[in-house]
This record gives sequence, structure tokens and C-alpha cells, in this order.
Amino acid sequence: MIALVRGEVLTIGLDHAVVLASGLGMKVLATPATLAGLRLGATASLHTAFVVREDSMTLFGFADADERDVFETLMSVSGVGPRLALAALAVHTPDALRRAVAGEDLAALCRVPGIGRKGAQRMVLELAGKLGAVTGDGVEPAPVVVAGIGPDVVEALVGLGWNARAAESAVTAVTERGEASGDDAAGILRAALRELAGVPRG
Repeated sequence: MIALVRGEVLTIGLDHAVVLASGLGMKVLATPATLAGLRLGATASLHTAFVVREDSMTLFGFADADERDVFETLMSVSGVGPRLALAALAVHTPDALRRAVAGEDLAALCRVPGIGRKGAQRMVLELAGKLGAVTGDGVEPAPVVVAGIGPDVVEALVGLGWNARAAESAVTAVTERGEASGDDAAGILRAALRELAGVPRG
């Protein structure tokens, strides 16, 4: 198991970074908040979860061990895979997820793309007592600025399962309302995820 990657940050994308570690360029998928802490050319340390499936091997990176542990715990829920677990952490901090589960806040959980009411109820039931106590001050991070534009966000949303038309409509809506600037790809992504909450994927 690869538990931590440390090395020079070679590239930062909308949903991933490439870190040079032991001579290898490791592609690490991460949330906007985690990517916000990285700088091109600087040395970074990411706590990681290495997920092996029949058709893929994927490395997920996190700013700290707590976020990584919450990610792995989320995957213990029936029907929650790594992409959905990462989406949950893109929308909510670990402490926000703890509060949502402890308070049975289904509306908060349903803001995660791909989680409906039944899925939220299942999360509350299966995660009860597993996420631990709230550790932070309850302040959500500010939107993250990552190089990119609207089409990149649409592509990322399509990758999460929405059709292109719904993704384009959400991106257009949030940019027209000024919820994120046109060159703030991660800010647009977070706002579009909120816009699409409750919209069926596919």
C-alpha cells in the first residue's frame, strides 16, 4: 500500500496533480481543497490511498491523514466507491461530513453528486460512530483557484456522471450569477456541484 507520496509537484490539474517521487511521476487524484495547498515546483507531501480495481489502479491524495481516513471510511458504505467518496470530500470537509452524519442531515449529504436520499440514509446508518469526533473549528475552506476554464469543468462534471447539457447549463448558471470568476475552475466546479445537487446523473 502506498500511504504517502513526497516529491516535487510537476503539474496541477482540475482534479489531480503529478508528483515526482523516486524518479516516477505519480498522478494523484485529489479534491480542490487539497490541490490548493500545492505549488508548482515545490515539494509536497500527500497522504494517499491506493485503490485497486479489476480494470484500474488509482492513487488518491489528501492534505492530511484525517481526510484520507475519512475517504477510506466512506468507501465502507454500500454503493460508495472511490470517486463518490472523493466527491463527498470535494463538497464537504471531514468535519462537515461528521456533523452531517451525526445530525442525520440528509440534505447536506444529498448535496454530494451521486448521493440521493436513500444513499444519504444509508450513509447515516452505516457510518454511525465510525467517523469520530469533530476535530476542527467548523469553518469551510474558501473556493480554490486552479488553472482552467469552463470547458474543463464541464469535462470534470461529465466524468462524475452528468450529461454534457446539464453540466454546461450548471457552469453557465453559476458563472452568470458571479458565484465564481471565469478563470477560477475549482470555484466554478464547487458552485456547479451545488447547482447540480438533486439533478439526476447520466
